[in-house]
Amino acid sequence: QVQLVESGGGLVQPGGSLRLSCAASGFTFSSNYMTWVRQAPGKGLEWVSCIDDSGGSPTYADSVKGRFTISRDVAKNTLYLQMIDLKAADTAVYYCAKGNSAEGYEYWGQGTQVTVSS
Repeated sequence: QVQLVESGGGLVQPGGSLRLSCAASGFTFSSNYMTWVRQAPGKGLEWVSCIDDSGGSPTYADSVKGRFTISRDVAKNTLYLQMIDLKAADTAVYYCAKGNSAEGYEYWGQGTQVTVSS
């Protein structure tokens, strides 16, 4: 069955960096768009970034553009989100999802907590 397992979250100081990973299984990873979505405490879901099936054409929310980089390793069936210059506003649970905003998100991971605090 399809599984998406995020990891790499944690507590980091403002200005710090983290790299999130999402290990995918149960489907053809290389043939699917993949997306990162986050949910801050007390708020709704926020789309963060998306990458197409070829690994190109990444797109980002304005709030993270220039600081976050999405990538994928097809050999490892893993999606990544490199985050630098983290801010308190980036504190959220980060989810990876199979799909994109146009076609919908068919599967979600369980999420990984990122907390940015001094």
